[in-house]
Amino acid sequence: MAKTQRDDHSRAKAQYQKAKKIIYASQSVCGICGRPVDFDMKFPDPWSATLDHIIPVQKGGDPASLENLQLAHLQCNRVK
Repeated sequence: MAKTQRDDHSRAKAQYQKAKKIIYASQSVCGICGRPVDFDMKFPDPWSATLDHIIPVQKGGDPASLENLQLAHLQCNRVK
């Protein structure tokens, strides 16, 4: 059974990474504040790019669905 959970986790992680690439390639504005995201800023810079779960995973949001993910500044996502 643990192997199945690991496989599910690996699949979800791969799906998340695929969604991240799509969003980073197709979005350029923070979904929270509406300002442009500068992809040259790197973590842990507060203005670096990150993904925001529109509906938090803890509240039932899909952790890797394109419909539940949006581009955001790290700072905006942390405040949210």
